[in-house]
Amino acid sequence: MSVKTIWVTGASSGIGEAMVKHYAKQGVKLIISSRRKEVLNKLKSELPQPENVTVVPLDLEDHSGMTEEINAVLSNHKVDILINNAGISQRSQVVDSDFKVFKRLVDINYLGTVQISQLVLKHFLKHKGGQFVVISSVAGKIGVPGRAGYSGSKFALHGYFDALRAEMHGNNIDVTMICPGYIQTNISFNALTKDGSPQNSMDELTNNGMALPAFIKKAVKAIDSKKPEVLIGGFRETKMAIWVSKFFPSLFRKMIVKAQTT
Repeated sequence: MSVKTIWVTGASSGIGEAMVKHYAKQGVKLIISSRRKEVLNKLKSELPQPENVTVVPLDLEDHSGMTEEINAVLSNHKVDILINNAGISQRSQVVDSDFKVFKRLVDINYLGTVQISQLVLKHFLKHKGGQFVVISSVAGKIGVPGRAGYSGSKFALHGYFDALRAEMHGNNIDVTMICPGYIQTNISFNALTKDGSPQNSMDELTNNGMALPAFIKKAVKAIDSKKPEVLIGGFRETKMAIWVSKFFPSLFRKMIVKAQTT
C-alpha cells in the first residue's frame, strides 16, 4: 500500500499544526500551507521526517494568485486527502462591524476554501478517489452572537460540501465535516474585531475548552472512518446546544440570546 499524501492548509498554528505533527509521526507525506513561510519551514525542520514534507505558502484571500500555485502542487504530487483548515474567526457585533470584516471572513473561510477544493476535486477525479476534510465549527451549525460573519462563512461551507458530497456519490470521493466547539487554540487571538484588527487576547471559553491533543485524537478517528460529519468539543456546545436547536428551536432562540461570546 502506497504512503498517503495529505495537504493541510492553515498548518502554521493551532489545529492545523497539531494535525501536521500527528500525521508526520505516522510517516505520511505532507504538504503544509499557510501565509507564513518562515513558520512553515521551522515546523518542517522539527518534524521526524522533514524530507517527507513540502512547504507551499498559500494565502486563501488571494484568489487571483492561488490557482497557479495550487495547480503546481497538483502537477507534482498525488494528493489523497485535503484538510481545509485555514480560516479566521470574529468577535464583534453586527451593528458595530465594518463591512470589510464580513467580506474578509467570506473571502478566506468560504471562497478560499472553495477555490482550492474545486481544483483538488479535478485532481481527485483524475486519480479516481480522495477525501476532503473541512474544519468547520459548531458556529457553522448554529448562529452565535458576536460571530455572525464567522457563522455565515461556516454555514456556507456546509451547504457547499453537503452538495459536493451528493454530487460525488459513486466517485470514491468522501467529505468529512469536522465541527469543533471550544478547543484550546489561539484562534481567538487572530479573530477579527469590528474594524478588522485582531483581538489579540484569549477568550475564556476557548481557554477552558477541550485540550488540543484530545480534539486531534477524535478528529483523526473521524477522518480515518470517513464520517460525513462530526461535532467535537464540550457537552454544552456540541451536544446540548445542537440538540436543543434541532428539536426545540423556540427554546434555543431564547437560550442563544443569553450566550456569552468570550
